[in-house]
Amino acid sequence: MSRVEVTGLFKSYQLSGRELEVLRDISFTLDDHSFVTVVGKSGCGKTTLLRVMCNLETTSRGSVRFVQNSDRESPPKVSIVFQEPRLMPWLTVGQNIVFSIARDADKDRIQKTVNFYLNLLGLTDFRDAYPSQISGGMAQRVALGRTLCFDPDVILMDEPFGDLDAFTRRNLQRELVNIFLSQKKTILFVTHDVDEAIFLGQRVLVMDEGRLIKEIKINLAYPRDPLSKECYTLREELLSFFF
Repeated sequence: MSRVEVTGLFKSYQLSGRELEVLRDISFTLDDHSFVTVVGKSGCGKTTLLRVMCNLETTSRGSVRFVQNSDRESPPKVSIVFQEPRLMPWLTVGQNIVFSIARDADKDRIQKTVNFYLNLLGLTDFRDAYPSQISGGMAQRVALGRTLCFDPDVILMDEPFGDLDAFTRRNLQRELVNIFLSQKKTILFVTHDVDEAIFLGQRVLVMDEGRLIKEIKINLAYPRDPLSKECYTLREELLSFFF
């Protein structure tokens, strides 16, 4: 797959006899193997954008187009990571991670896959634990592992670290950057946290009241120092769009 093209996207709902417009003429592209963050206040349409992109919502107007490489026949695979882990409580950590390939006849492949992602996400010692026995941060790692096991071309992430404490959140941000660099996935990450958007993204899309009002390129190498002068300058620039 080479890129994702979002063109002239509108989304509205009928509410109490009137039309509520949630997305207003959204257009952008995601290059293959890129990390793009979307930042904006709560209620600006960020989650609706992701839901439309993964077909959980229909669009009112406009299109989302996944442009494939010419040598690829199968359609691109898209997966979403929600703010809540949404793990199956009756399955162990390991079983949750490999759920998407659990019916694969190649059992050796399943074992190698679960071992790989358990190790990648630091969950090896919790393989046989159930969701009720692990922390919120670990649960989000399991949710991410489940998505990676599905091997999607595009990962959509809807504020997955929003409910975590600051320490766990920063650790998972670093882990996500490492996964992006090693797995070469295309990631669109929604957040209302300006610092998180800068720490993670190669580009930041700024949304307000259903519109895409600015796109900022982050010319900083990974790993990034959130206390650096460069990050401070970018933070002030982003905040200026909301105050």
